[in-house]
Amino acid sequence: MDSLGALGAFVQAADSNGFTEAGRRLGVSPSAVSKAVGRLEERLGVRLFHRSTRTIALTAEGSRFLERCRRILCEVEAAEAELTQTQAEPQGRLRVSLPSMGILFMPKFADFKRRYPLIEVELDFSDRLVDVIDEGFDAVIRTGDPADSRLMVRKFGSFRRVLVASPAYLEQHGRPSRPEDLVDHACLIFRYATTGKLDRWPLHRDGELLAIDLPTTVVMNTLEPQICLAEHGLGIACIPDLAIHRQLQAGTLVTVLDDCMPVTTGLSVLWPSSRQLSPKLRVFVDFAAECLLEA
Repeated sequence: MDSLGALGAFVQAADSNGFTEAGRRLGVSPSAVSKAVGRLEERLGVRLFHRSTRTIALTAEGSRFLERCRRILCEVEAAEAELTQTQAEPQGRLRVSLPSMGILFMPKFADFKRRYPLIEVELDFSDRLVDVIDEGFDAVIRTGDPADSRLMVRKFGSFRRVLVASPAYLEQHGRPSRPEDLVDHACLIFRYATTGKLDRWPLHRDGELLAIDLPTTVVMNTLEPQICLAEHGLGIACIPDLAIHRQLQAGTLVTVLDDCMPVTTGLSVLWPSSRQLSPKLRVFVDFAAECLLEA
């Protein structure tokens, strides 16, 4: 601590161009600042200031040492601020971007809001790849493998897309036994709202992705209608498995062509790289990683 005090006295003296003003800023006498700097010079074995009766000026060694001292003191201040923030009640606005399938997490977000009532949660649902930093988001939930080096990443789970239909539909129209059979079935297709492109179902055979032109019986740009229409026997839909646990357990939907849908996709929470993690962001990252995929 004596060393840090001496570094602080040295930086203040350099910034003030004298011991008198440095003493005033630090709340000590000019002689106390001068003695602290003198002890520092003695310990280092170099002269940091050229001194005259009225002024002081940095030596070449002092100039180099000053920049390093600034960084050291900034790190100490940052560490103190971070420790102080960890004791504070999380509050303030929290902007989070989620893909459209993020609607599945709304019951968990309700739990988060009840747990941290002072945090103002703003949710943005979009399937486009938002720029977290430029667009001012605190965090994003993303699928796949993140590739932005400016962001910190914490993976919290994965999902697999499955093909599902109601037992009544399959009884009436038959169960497809190979991907090519889908061209003779009613297909409930998702359209990405941001691009207008139709979803391509990730059908595979022997490790190769198949290109099959599916009939577009019904097209929609949100997940819930797909699930609803599939349950009502209108056709086959391609749905993330985490969205239909209840339906699969109840038997209102069953999977088909499981062997042709092997791909799993990761889920991660990302946030801008920073020395300090604000309380609101810290608790959200922990909550997302630990709770979003809980049953």
